[in-house]
Amino acid sequence: MVRIKAEDEIVLMRVSSRIVADVLRLVGKAVAPGVSTLELDRMAEDFIRSCDAEPAFKGYGHDPKNLFPASLCISIDEQVVHGIPSKRMLQDGEIVSIDVGVKKNGYFGDGASTFAVGTITAEKERLIRITKESLERGVAQAVEGNNLHDVSAAVQKHVEGAGFSVVRALVGHGIGTELHEDPPVPNYGKAKTGVKLREGMALAIEPMVNYGTYKVRVAHDGWTVQTLDGKPSAHFEHTVIVRKGSAEILTV
Repeated sequence: MVRIKAEDEIVLMRVSSRIVADVLRLVGKAVAPGVSTLELDRMAEDFIRSCDAEPAFKGYGHDPKNLFPASLCISIDEQVVHGIPSKRMLQDGEIVSIDVGVKKNGYFGDGASTFAVGTITAEKERLIRITKESLERGVAQAVEGNNLHDVSAAVQKHVEGAGFSVVRALVGHGIGTELHEDPPVPNYGKAKTGVKLREGMALAIEPMVNYGTYKVRVAHDGWTVQTLDGKPSAHFEHTVIVRKGSAEILTV
């Protein structure tokens, strides 16, 4: 069931979502060759806890024997999402997707950005740009009166028009008092289908865009999702509120 958020709930979601945006700005500035993903994770967790908030991803999962061990999902090059921070050092020419969730006052915010490590190829730059633009086009459709898959179709059209592919095995989601709520928000679909959007719906819209095939696989760690062909992937995400005129982006 899709929950409509009251204005006092949205006030609380703004707080957690602004922390998400602050984390992405903080770690984004620290992305550089020679920096370990574990360093970025510790930086993010320290900041989140200094805001009297909780890292939403740490300890998350359905398998009690393999809960997510970190505060950030950090995914490099062919890793799509859910990469586990480690002592691995970032290398010049890589791209890195950083995804963060925050819980404060019982409400969640969720966001992601992809960053260049040092100097990257023109094609990787283009992959990042198209992915970010596809998020913007999806968010522009998150208005009352539209259908959910208007968001999906806008993302897909922009991505595939540029010659890239959208991941189909993973989707965006509703968000609120739970990190993942209804409705699922796919990055592909037919316009004018899906649930009718109503003011107060909270959505985490997150295009995951691959340079090559849309097909992915899960690594042996049970978390890291990788492109099947080993080509790079980019990921951007905003938490947004459906409004009458234009969507309200909370993760800014």
